Amino acid sequence: MTFKMGRRALLAAVAAVSMSGSAFAAGHQVLDSIHFLIPGGAGGGWDGTARGTGEALTNAGIVGSASYENMSGGGGGVAIAYLIENAESNHGTLMVNSTPIVIRSLTGVFPQSFRDLSLIAGTIGDYAAMVVKADSDIDDMAGLLDAYRADMSGTAVGGGSVPGGMDHLVAAMAFQAAGEDPTAVKYIPYDAGGDAMAALLSGEIKALSTGFSEAVALAEAGEVKIIGVTSDERVPAYDAAPTMQEQGIDTTFINWRGFFGAPTLSDEEIAAYQEALAKMYDTPEWEAVRARNGWVNIHNPGDDFRAFLEEQEKVIGDLMRELGFL
Repeated sequence: MTFKMGRRALLAAVAAVSMSGSAFAAGHQVLDSIHFLIPGGAGGGWDGTARGTGEALTNAGIVGSASYENMSGGGGGVAIAYLIENAESNHGTLMVNSTPIVIRSLTGVFPQSFRDLSLIAGTIGDYAAMVVKADSDIDDMAGLLDAYRADMSGTAVGGGSVPGGMDHLVAAMAFQAAGEDPTAVKYIPYDAGGDAMAALLSGEIKALSTGFSEAVALAEAGEVKIIGVTSDERVPAYDAAPTMQEQGIDTTFINWRGFFGAPTLSDEEIAAYQEALAKMYDTPEWEAVRARNGWVNIHNPGDDFRAFLEEQEKVIGDLMRELGFL
């Protein structure tokens, strides 16, 4: 099954930021500061996206300073509710999010949707990956499928999202493409990617469905093996990892990540955030962060972001109904 979705991700937070007008040419400061609000724990894709974006923006001189706040809970719903309920005091905050804001709204994990926030921009795409412990006897997707067929209940797959969430959805798509019942896969959810990775390393789960960028550093450190990536071709950031496609599993997927603001942001404030992100793409500081993580550049600010999210909502809803998650 092929499921291509938009891409990008960047900011989130809780604090004061002063907008210093849409200044000069590319590389000159646009904002004094940004507070990034991260709806999950340390070590996850949202965390890496917010911190990587902040790193690039400040190192390039586009933003004076960046701060970060992790606010886990409710599948991201705690941070979303906080940003909405405290909108007036959070005009200096950008919240990072991604495909789960669509999935979890559809499934009723939280009552809000992207329509309740100011849409800043989609910024990057991150492929999904299936990983196992470095000392696992499983070396590829065929090995994982053999283990699953031999012991379905003992071959749990974990992820940093709720049942029916993105990591679960990716695992279900891969198993379905391999000829298995996607609803029969034993999936164990964790609050964030870091917790899920810890569960893998401790042996609590057999395999982990996660973001490719989250897996690369641990694979390079020799802690995990990446046994399948949902890209069309091998990703240069870690080209030792085989794609699902080359293993005969017709599954491609890319998770967008992007930024949202409080619902009461003015047009001028939204434009300043959008300008800062747009300038970032032309900087070597951003390219260093992007290449390190194996992200795909995408840029769909404002109305383009809204149109994309509305289309994704329809596509994901149809897919989740097909897989039995709605």
